[in-house]
Amino acid sequence: MRIGVILRPLLFSLGLICLFQTAFAQVSVGISVSFGPPPIPIYEQPVCPADGYLWVPGYWAYDDEIGYYWVPGTWVEPPEVGFLWTPGYWGWGGSAFIFRQGYWGPHVGFYGGINYGFGYGGVGYNGGRWEGNHFAYNTYVNHVNTTIIHNTYNVHVTNVTETRVSYNGGDGGIQARPTRQEQAYTNERRMGPVAAQTQHVQIARGNPELRAAANRGKPAIAATARPGNFNAGVVAAREAGGEYKSPPPNAAHGPAHGANPPTYTHASQLQPHATKPPNTGDTLDKRYQQQQEKLAAKQNQEHQKLQQQQEKQHQQASQKGYNDAQRQAMEQRHAQQTQQLQQKHATQQQHLEERQGSHPPAPKPEGHSPAEKH
Repeated sequence: MRIGVILRPLLFSLGLICLFQTAFAQVSVGISVSFGPPPIPIYEQPVCPADGYLWVPGYWAYDDEIGYYWVPGTWVEPPEVGFLWTPGYWGWGGSAFIFRQGYWGPHVGFYGGINYGFGYGGVGYNGGRWEGNHFAYNTYVNHVNTTIIHNTYNVHVTNVTETRVSYNGGDGGIQARPTRQEQAYTNERRMGPVAAQTQHVQIARGNPELRAAANRGKPAIAATARPGNFNAGVVAAREAGGEYKSPPPNAAHGPAHGANPPTYTHASQLQPHATKPPNTGDTLDKRYQQQQEKLAAKQNQEHQKLQQQQEKQHQQASQKGYNDAQRQAMEQRHAQQTQQLQQKHATQQQHLEERQGSHPPAPKPEGHSPAEKH
C-alpha cells in the first residue's frame, strides 16, 4: 500500500516529463554540420506503385562517420487519411547547419524554400490533394499510371524556383522565411516519419554508393518506387544539381544535442506547451494540473511575443536590404534568444515537477483492496 502511494506521484511526474519531451521531438533537430550539403540532384520520378501512396522527396542526410549521403526519394503510404508530408531541410543556425526533420500533418509547412521537385517547388505542395478519403494526383508533376489510378488531374505548376541549392540561410543558401500561414501550421497535430521511412534511411546509410564523397552529388540510386526496396523500380540521377565541393579539412561537426532537448533557432519553431490531465482524483494532483495549465499559458504567451518580435525584425531586414553579414548577425541573435527562452521554460517545468514530487498525495484510508476480498 505504501509503495503504491509513493510511486503514484513519481509515475505521474514522469508522464508529464515524457509529454513535455514529446512535444519538442515533433520538430526534431538532428546533428549540426559546419558545411552545407551538396545541391539536390536532377532525377526522374518512379511511377507511383499504387493508389494512396504519396511522394516523399530525396534529400541529403549526414552521419559523423561517412559524411553526407543521399536518401532516395520514394513513394510512401501516409500514416493517416488527410495527412501530407512536409520535407525536412538543412538550415543555417548561426554557427552551423542544422537538419530539421520532416513530418506528416494536415498541411504542408515550411521546408526551407528548397526545390525538391515533383510538387515541392519551395513553397507548399502542388503534387496532389486529398478529396475526401482519396488522394488525387496532379499528373503535371507526378508520374502516375492513369490506366490504373483514375483519381488524377492536370494543373500547370508555376512560380517554382530553378535553383537546386539544398539548404536555407548561410552563404549561398535559400533566403526564405516561413509565412504566417506556415507558422500557424506548426500548431497542428503532426507525426514523424513512419517506420518504412526510417528503415529507408537506414538502408541508404549503409549503401556506399549513396555517399556524397563517392557519387559527388550524382547518386546511382536517386529514387525508388517503394521505401526500402533499392533493387526494383530504381531511378539513377541524370546529373548533379550543381558543382560538388569536397568537405573542408577538419570540418567541425557533432551532435546538436545529446541527452538535452533539441535547440531551435527561431521562436516560430517552438511547440506550444500542453498539459495532460491527471489520472487520479487526488486534490494535490488537481492542484498540480492547475499549476501546469497556468505555467503553459504563460510560456505560450512568451513564445508568441518573441515570435512576433523576430518576425518584425525579419520584415525590417527585408525593407532595409540587409547584407549577408547583417542577416547572419540577426539570425545569431534570434538563435540565442530562442534557446534562452527554451532553457528558461525547461527549468520552470523542472522546478514545478520537483515541487510536486516533494508533496506526495496523502495516503488513502486503510482497507481491503478488491484483490483482498474473499
